[in-house]
Amino acid sequence: MSIQVQDISKNYGAQKALDSVNFEIKKGEITGFLGPNGAGKSTLMKILTTLLKPTSGKAIVTRFSVEDSPRDVQQNVGYLAENNPLYPDMYVREYLKLMANLSKAPTHRIDDVIEMTGLTQEISKKIKQLSKGYKQRVGLAAALLHDPEVLILDEPTTGLDPNQLREIRSLIRSIGKDKTVLLSTHIMQEVEAMCDRVIIINKGKIVADRNLKELTEATDQLIEVEFDYRVEEVALQKLPYVESIKNTKGFVYEITFKTSKDMRPALFDFAHDNGLKTLQLKRKNLTLEQLFHELTSN
Repeated sequence: MSIQVQDISKNYGAQKALDSVNFEIKKGEITGFLGPNGAGKSTLMKILTTLLKPTSGKAIVTRFSVEDSPRDVQQNVGYLAENNPLYPDMYVREYLKLMANLSKAPTHRIDDVIEMTGLTQEISKKIKQLSKGYKQRVGLAAALLHDPEVLILDEPTTGLDPNQLREIRSLIRSIGKDKTVLLSTHIMQEVEAMCDRVIIINKGKIVADRNLKELTEATDQLIEVEFDYRVEEVALQKLPYVESIKNTKGFVYEITFKTSKDMRPALFDFAHDNGLKTLQLKRKNLTLEQLFHELTSN
């Protein structure tokens, strides 16, 4: 595992920012860390990068404890903070050379990350002359200078226009081919576009940990239907693609179909053919946005 978080809690006085957080991230995964503002995302990322110490619990990053071996963790983690602190009056190459010296990265890595992040045409400019999208590229380049195994990105797409978003998404996906990436955001579309997996945090607790492909490409379809009269389940079983039927209350049924085809018209026709009325008919499969809302709206 590239990242192991075991019962991590963080208190600020009486306020509990993180409450017994647990998860693991395998090498090569791009994981989205979703949560409302103040949910604890940045706090956990600062713990994983050794900028903060946990109140209790343990975090292991690339085999090293964030508390016992902070220097080893720092040598194996690249971090792009939310505010992406840069020196605006420095030239791009000049800034990266400074960062390489600080991280003791070999000189050839400067040219490597410039090419990797698409900064070749911008190296003669001062950082203050760059667009927000290119400033993010400079921040990513600096985080990659020491060739870390793990890349931690805190809100990497904040404030970017649609074209810049597309470019940064593509860049992160490319980087994620051979590195473990954990990125925080509150934008659902960013997670769907870039990530293999999503972890949702709310009020300091993990409330969901889902594989994105399974969530977005689920073929099982759950439909809740209410008729005006009781129906024998054996009759509903004759509908195509039926996998399971559950009578939840009264004349309300939850029916799971093994298909991505919308089966609501078939249920409506079933009711009509059997002299029934449909009082309600709705799909209950959760999109990422619906899942997020359901788990973080209280």
